Amino acid sequence: MKKNTWFLTLLITVLLLTAGGVLLWRTGFFQAATSLEGLQAYIETFSPYSHLVFFLIQLASVVLAPIPSNLTALAGALLFGTLPAFLLTWAAVVVGSALVFQLARCLGQAFVDRFVSQALSDRYLDIIRRKRDVFLAMAFLFPFVPDDILCILAGLTEISFPRFLVMVILFRPWGLLVASAVGGSVVNIPLWGMALLGLGGLAIFLLGMKYGDRLEEALLRRFRHK
Repeated sequence: MKKNTWFLTLLITVLLLTAGGVLLWRTGFFQAATSLEGLQAYIETFSPYSHLVFFLIQLASVVLAPIPSNLTALAGALLFGTLPAFLLTWAAVVVGSALVFQLARCLGQAFVDRFVSQALSDRYLDIIRRKRDVFLAMAFLFPFVPDDILCILAGLTEISFPRFLVMVILFRPWGLLVASAVGGSVVNIPLWGMALLGLGGLAIFLLGMKYGDRLEEALLRRFRHK
């Protein structure tokens, strides 16, 4: 990318992100985000455009991390119901993930450094490059990994955009679906159930990180010989 184009793209991006952050702050979003009731009230104030505002908030949750998209999905489900909140959140997360990936891919390390701390970059970038699909798929499935940041860092790797987009579409929605279902009262998971789900998810994640390469190779060998 030419230097002038790079600078212009970066400038526009920074201005848009800054404007979005200021708008959220001036309209009281960050104060409202301290509770579910506050989030509901905040979104409702924009009626009849509440659905659009909810979508933009979910988009900002990816681009302007750290806005907890699972929490806002829960609030959206209380307002709109499970399916509308999930579909809006899923669409926003896919768009936001693709956006930050492409910005990192086009603008490089200089862009990433403005949004990802050196500590997080050191922790995750090398493992994304080595584990690639296995790590991203497992990380997207579970809420304790900063998946929005992983989408930015993935733009610095050799993963192709179509491949990345497929992983986002397939693996990012499940935590959002659970949050939307809980918010919409479709499922009511007790505290002990959440704890068991968390422990099970952690076990699967660790096993995937340890044996994922072997499983992937075994599958590839099996399909090659068919």
